[in-house]
Amino acid sequence: MDIIAKLAEELQIKTQQAEAAVKLIDEGNTIPFISRYRKEATGALNDEVLRNLFERLTYLRNLEEKKEQVLSSIEEQGKLTEELKQQILAAETLVAVEDLYRPYRPKRRTRATIAKEKGLEPLANIILLQMTDKPLEQEAECFLNPEKEVETVQDAIAGAMDILAEGISDEADYRQYIRDLTMRVGKIVSTAKDPEAESVYEMYYEFEEGLAKLAGHRILALNRGEAEKILTVKVEAPTEQILQYLAKKTVVRDNPHTTEVLHAVIEDSYKRLIAPAIEREIRNELTERAEDGAIKVFGKNLEQLLMQPPIAGKVVLGWDPAFRTGCKLAVVDSTGKVLDTTVIYPTAPQNKVEQSKAVLKKLIDKYDISLISVGNGTASRESEMIIVDLLKEIPKPVQYVIVNEAGASVYSASKLATEEFPNFDVGQRSAASIARRLQDPLAELVKIDPKSIGVGQYQHDMNQKKLSGTLNGVVEDCVNKVGVDLNTASASLLEYISGISKAIAKNIVAYREENGRFLTRAQLLKVAKLGPKAYEQCAGFMRISDGKNPLDGTSVHPESYEAARKLLQKLGFVPEDIRGGKLSGISKKISDYKKLALELEVGELTLQDIVKELEKPARDPRDEMPKPILRTDVLEMKDLTPGMILKGTVRNVIDFGAFVDIGVHQDGLVHISQMTERYIKHPLEAVSVGDIVEVKVMSVDLKKKRIQLTMKL
Repeated sequence: MDIIAKLAEELQIKTQQAEAAVKLIDEGNTIPFISRYRKEATGALNDEVLRNLFERLTYLRNLEEKKEQVLSSIEEQGKLTEELKQQILAAETLVAVEDLYRPYRPKRRTRATIAKEKGLEPLANIILLQMTDKPLEQEAECFLNPEKEVETVQDAIAGAMDILAEGISDEADYRQYIRDLTMRVGKIVSTAKDPEAESVYEMYYEFEEGLAKLAGHRILALNRGEAEKILTVKVEAPTEQILQYLAKKTVVRDNPHTTEVLHAVIEDSYKRLIAPAIEREIRNELTERAEDGAIKVFGKNLEQLLMQPPIAGKVVLGWDPAFRTGCKLAVVDSTGKVLDTTVIYPTAPQNKVEQSKAVLKKLIDKYDISLISVGNGTASRESEMIIVDLLKEIPKPVQYVIVNEAGASVYSASKLATEEFPNFDVGQRSAASIARRLQDPLAELVKIDPKSIGVGQYQHDMNQKKLSGTLNGVVEDCVNKVGVDLNTASASLLEYISGISKAIAKNIVAYREENGRFLTRAQLLKVAKLGPKAYEQCAGFMRISDGKNPLDGTSVHPESYEAARKLLQKLGFVPEDIRGGKLSGISKKISDYKKLALELEVGELTLQDIVKELEKPARDPRDEMPKPILRTDVLEMKDLTPGMILKGTVRNVIDFGAFVDIGVHQDGLVHISQMTERYIKHPLEAVSVGDIVEVKVMSVDLKKKRIQLTMKL
């Protein structure tokens, strides 16, 4: 198989783009680096396409390897024909290769192999030829062999039937036809083991749906219900149609001595050997497809969460709400340094509201706090009411935000948090993290395993290795899109930079602590284990704001410094003008990029990137994202009435809709059908996590704590 041509066709890109991308990946370049600094080679493929390409490249290479193994195994057995070889080489999936290999795979002893050992294969061939003019009992008499436990003609015929059943089951074409037909017209059916029991799976107690139409979230829900032993799930195949097909393929002559036996063989082959295997394969394929879909949604949600705009320049009070153990508070200055921590007990069972307010007023005055960041966990609703009351009592304008605290407890108990705050307890660390999430969501959230920032559905039910791979890729893309300040970035942030491993990230921080600030990017080459290749990969994503070379503060790669200097000179500027912000509008001075690129000896796309970067040095892509809603007042669920129009923040996107925080404790659900007037296949076509949306209340169920919202205003 021509892998490059296949990739180009699947991803709808040019062959030379696929070829260049594969070459760059094989040379050890990272996806963010290729996407950003090798646009000429790849024709500007973005990181999403490059990640898909990498995934498919790995699959197709594994497929070719599998073909090699299968071919050499069949050849060793002396059974490789030219036709079979061509079929294997032409196979496009691992399943197809497995089907072709099935008859030659070394088998554990089956009923058929035992029958062959008893010398019954010639009898099976007589039946299959359908030419005999004698009753089978008569044919079978020649094969009786008490020593090999073939004592009656029935034993002999049964053994021959086992051989034939396995032969039918091993036919690759038959399996492919049955698999495709079942996928097209088969159904999945689920029933309850105990129809009286209450559970979250009640809608699946009597459920059936066509396999071709089954939505991903339903597949994952059925799997979970089955794993929890609440549901029985099975695939219903078009058995009659399948048996007719097999009969047409197998019964080629109307022979009174063999036809009936062959029909029995076909039924046994399908029900005992083919159907269970096909059902397993189909369930696995559906699960894999559903997982891939869910992982994609998870990744998109995570990206939006990480790319939320930072709220800079404010002293923030982080508030980790709780009941019995009290609310932990941490005051964090505008650089993220923790200034103070304490615990207050305004919630049940202590209810020390007035004492808590007094502590809060002192903190707000002492540290000039202008923003409170409240975690959205247990007791956040009660904390919010107290904050709103307090804000009415103080003359100074203070606002608050409810932040997604997913993973905060995982972080606060981690080794990293212990190293960062050795003298704090878990609650204080958590409060500091909640404050910093508002100041710089990306820098704070990279400290947590992406799987723990739960923004998806069924994340515990899926292939964890695949999930981790995808989510780490998302974090890597986000960190590199934003870039990092080489003199302030933590090791957890640095390790996501292109070309930087965990060990090198720690070495960068150690070098900084020993030698003081980095003054140039080139100093990175003095860091232990950071060689020329790693430097090439990482340099463009590391920024130095007040270093010796103004270009070090931009995302222009050191390999393009010469071109950037020549460009500035040509336009009548000096590098120092970058810092002064004097270069905005320089793109208007360039009429012919193609000609200028030739003159400066860089690619045209690279030149466009350099110009864009010099106009707005180290611009933050997060600035274009919707800003969090800062609140000073609160609504209660009982205050909501149908028809009310509110602004809210999208907290989570799932396959059938999105949950929106509208400022009451319970997030409301916007079902996919209520998102837009046009038809959409998935909610992600309309909204993303962090989006600020206008919604109308459709219904409120206080008992079940459910709010139905619509975006169709």
